[in-house]
Amino acid sequence: MKLWVNGGLRDADDALVSVLDHGLTVGDGIFETVKAVRGRPFALTRHLDRLARSARGLGLPEPDADEVRSACAAVLEANPMELGRLRITYTGGTSPLGSDRGAAGPTLVVALGETPRRPDTTSVVTVPWTRNERGALAGLKTTSYAENVVALARALEQGASEALFANTVGRLCEGTGSNVFLVLDGELHTPPVASGCLAGITRALTVEWTGARETDLPFDALDRAEEVFLTSTLRDVQAVVGVDGRPLGKAPGPVTAKAMRIFEERAAADWDPLAR
Repeated sequence: MKLWVNGGLRDADDALVSVLDHGLTVGDGIFETVKAVRGRPFALTRHLDRLARSARGLGLPEPDADEVRSACAAVLEANPMELGRLRITYTGGTSPLGSDRGAAGPTLVVALGETPRRPDTTSVVTVPWTRNERGALAGLKTTSYAENVVALARALEQGASEALFANTVGRLCEGTGSNVFLVLDGELHTPPVASGCLAGITRALTVEWTGARETDLPFDALDRAEEVFLTSTLRDVQAVVGVDGRPLGKAPGPVTAKAMRIFEERAAADWDPLAR
């Protein structure tokens, strides 16, 4: 396995960053996960645009998009595989043991791991913890991911693959690594970015390609939803068969099945769909 670390490819055993890197000591970093099929990354431009937005939100120097593209291309070429998770990580770099950043400059790591195709259906649970829609990290894809680790562990313990959060005012927000869509009275809805959810790449494409409405929804809308599905880079569109053990009937339902078909067809026709 070859990884890109700060300017060049390294063997996995030699792909090292400092133990004083701010991404390790205080979670001061951002990342993107990109789906790669036979060495071809999907929606890379959108992912790099979001990486830059996250950097600005964290006060990090904006990453050099050309350098990141080159790093991605080098890693993909060096590690051929059918379906991969391309991970771009960008941190505050070597810094003092505290919240203040050092002067060494950012760290850039690009890695690739093989991943199986996701199943068409899954189950989710809700958790008692909330997303802070007014926090400094709201809407940023940062490496400060521990609350997602805790919530996902709860889901896995209960036989589900994802956990769903409300925000601090009891509105439906997102999953640990996914966005959520609901069918209510035959219409497709997803929480707005103002809810505190991440502006997911797959979420945005699904909204554009299906005409889904961005709607401020109460958390208990899950209880009356006719269909539920998740979107994320590696899930694409994935139907939900049950919430907290409550079955949702035959899944995928008709609206979800249509969204799955539209996403597959549109993604196959354009591997780097640009934002409108």
